[in-house]
Amino acid sequence: QVQVVESGGGLVQAGGSLRLSCAASGSIFSIPAMGWYRQAPGKQRELVATVTRGGTTNSADSVKGRFTISRDNAKNTVYLQMNSLKPEDTAVYYCNAEIKPTAFVPPRSYWGQGTQVTVSS
Repeated sequence: QVQVVESGGGLVQAGGSLRLSCAASGSIFSIPAMGWYRQAPGKQRELVATVTRGGTTNSADSVKGRFTISRDNAKNTVYLQMNSLKPEDTAVYYCNAEIKPTAFVPPRSYWGQGTQVTVSS
């Protein structure tokens, strides 16, 4: 069994900051990649940022320079530091982890339950 659990969402004023955390637990051999996605009302889920086990990151143009993704491999945890938040960042933020339960199978995608981030103007 694998669980992916997010925390850290909430309500913040425009220009403020929030830090999201996501921890994976259970039967885990390795996690090649972890990332954050978001879905605003009436819109499709979109990529926010990803980070590989080796530390290579990728992020959406809309958050470059404001959001920073990082991970702690020892804790199977990924973080998203969000600064200079804008009302258009309001969405449910989902954590994704590509997890290998053993060395002999390809990674499988796991999603967290989502955490609401609301930015007021």
